[in-house]
Amino acid sequence: MRRKPKTNLYVNKHSVFLLQYHIVLVTKFRKEILHGKIGDFVYENIRETLKNKECNLLEINGEQDYVHLLVECPPNISPAEIVQVVKIRSARFTRKEFSEEIEKVYLNNVFWEDGYFISTDHESTKRNVSNYLQNQKH
Repeated sequence: MRRKPKTNLYVNKHSVFLLQYHIVLVTKFRKEILHGKIGDFVYENIRETLKNKECNLLEINGEQDYVHLLVECPPNISPAEIVQVVKIRSARFTRKEFSEEIEKVYLNNVFWEDGYFISTDHESTKRNVSNYLQNQKH
């Protein structure tokens, strides 16, 4: 993604955009496994995965049973695809790297809960867009 000069917007060949997603992923059964080397490995894997998908990871943080992401992505990648790729890659590589530790916590081949939280709207964003649209003729 290439930033449009003097703005917080991005450009590609045919569009100008700013797509930010707040994503929350929860470990299966809320098991507290995201700590120490495993937590560091998962966070680094998520960073690498998003970079490979040409997304910008603005923030990443969480606790031992969940992770919050603030991500900017191009319009050709759906939010569901972002979540799917992050969950699959991080689970696969973490299970491979820490198989003994993961098997102590999970009997089956699982890592993340099926569901997730994702949001694009924040109150300040809605307020700014609403004000702009209401006043654009003035």
